[in-house]
Amino acid sequence: MSVATSAVLTAAPVNLNHPGHYVHWGAIQISVANLVVIALMVVIFVLALLLPFPGSRHHS
Repeated sequence: MSVATSAVLTAAPVNLNHPGHYVHWGAIQISVANLVVIALMVVIFVLALLLPFPGSRHHS
């Protein structure tokens, strides 16, 4: 496999050669990529609170 072919196969799935997209809320400005990461972290945190801990079930 040539170097050019391996570079194409390992390239980012998203074109990163353009300015980022931003969300504005008054004085707050955040990139969409960071907003997605924060939302995923909040979802994982909520799931960790709601899902039962493995092995915590008592068998009667």
